[in-house]
Amino acid sequence: MLYTILLQAQQTMNDLAGGSALVSGKKAEISLSVFELAMKGGWLMIPIAISSVIAVYVFVERYMVISRASVNDKNFMNNIREFIHAGKVDSAMALCRNNESPIARMIEKGLSRIGRPLNDINAAIENVGKLEVSKLEKGVAGLATIAGAAPMLGFLGTVTGMVRAFYDMSMAGNNIDIQMLSGGIYEAMITTVGGLIVGILAFIFYNVLVSRIEKIVYLLEARASEFMDVLHEPAR
Repeated sequence: MLYTILLQAQQTMNDLAGGSALVSGKKAEISLSVFELAMKGGWLMIPIAISSVIAVYVFVERYMVISRASVNDKNFMNNIREFIHAGKVDSAMALCRNNESPIARMIEKGLSRIGRPLNDINAAIENVGKLEVSKLEKGVAGLATIAGAAPMLGFLGTVTGMVRAFYDMSMAGNNIDIQMLSGGIYEAMITTVGGLIVGILAFIFYNVLVSRIEKIVYLLEARASEFMDVLHEPAR
C-alpha cells in the first residue's frame, strides 16, 4: 500500500515537472524580440518597414524646414514700412535678401514690382506665396500615401497568411498539426499589426505637418495684405 502511494506521488511529481517545463518552454518561445517577431510576418513586412523609414524621414525633414519657415520677425514689416515711406526701396529689398524666409521672398517680389499697377503687384505676391507653399508641401503627399497604403499591405499579408494556413490544412489531410498552421497565422496577424502601426503614425505625421503649413499660409496671407496696405498708405 505504501509502495503504491509512493509510486503515485512520484508520477504526480513527474507530471508537474513536465508541465512546468512545457510552460517554461512556451514562455521561452513567446519571448521573441521585435525583430524576430517582425520576420515571422513574411516578405510583406519589408515594404511596410521601408514605408515606416520613409515616413519618419519625411516627417523629421519637413518638420525642420517648416519650423524654420514659420519664424516670424515682428520688426520685419515695420522696417519694410519705414523704408518704403522713406523711398528707400533698395534698402527694403536688401533687408528681404538678408532674411531667409518665405515672407521675405514674397515681399521682395512685391518690392521689385513697385511702380506697376497694384493688381500686378498683388498677383506677383500671390504667385510667390503659392510657390513657397508648394515647396513646404514637398513630400507631404507621400505621408498620405503611406497612411493609406501601409494598412492595405497589412491586410494583404493577412489574406496571404490565411490562404497559406488553409492550404497547409488541405494538404495535411487528417494529420493537421498546430505548428503547421502557426506560420500562416503569424504572417496574417503580424503584417496586420505592422501595417496599422505604420499607417497610424504616417496619418498623425501628415496631419501635424498640414496643420503647421496652414499656419504659414495664414501668415503669408496676413503679411501680403499688410504689404498692400503699406503701398496704399500716403507717403509721409
